[in-house]
Amino acid sequence: MTASTPYRRIFGMLFWAVLTAFFFANVEIQIEGAAGWAANLPTWRIEHHWLLDIFWGGRAMTGYHAWVFPFIALMFHYPIWFNGSWDWRAESRIMASIMVFWISEDWLWFVLNPAYGLARFNPIDVPWHKHWLGGVPVDYWIYSTVAILLLWLAERNARPGRVVLGQN
Repeated sequence: MTASTPYRRIFGMLFWAVLTAFFFANVEIQIEGAAGWAANLPTWRIEHHWLLDIFWGGRAMTGYHAWVFPFIALMFHYPIWFNGSWDWRAESRIMASIMVFWISEDWLWFVLNPAYGLARFNPIDVPWHKHWLGGVPVDYWIYSTVAILLLWLAERNARPGRVVLGQN
């Protein structure tokens, strides 16, 4: 394996996460229209709870999100189950990819949505993102930092060796 191979893999993986985010953002635009965060969908909502403030950025928990978030996580984990192998490095890459996916998908939802665009990407027009820093939701900063850390951990001093699922 050459020295550039891990970087090509990382950039390819991140490109794939952004590409899938582009497609999913378009799906969500078709589903939600101008009403972000499932505001007009026929789903249950929990608007206020102290756990939402801690784990969900103060946003409402909806039935839509309760199903779509684990669905995306399962899809990103599919290669591990298909190949029958797992290791911490692969899990770190997957978790970083999921974070890049959600940051990209959220941002692309605004950029591509005819009801928004970049002009309306702000705390006034996007009330479901409650905390902003540097012109973007705080979640973007947090998850970008965690994704970079996970990728750094996955790629530093990489050693061969995987756990094959179903074997001792």
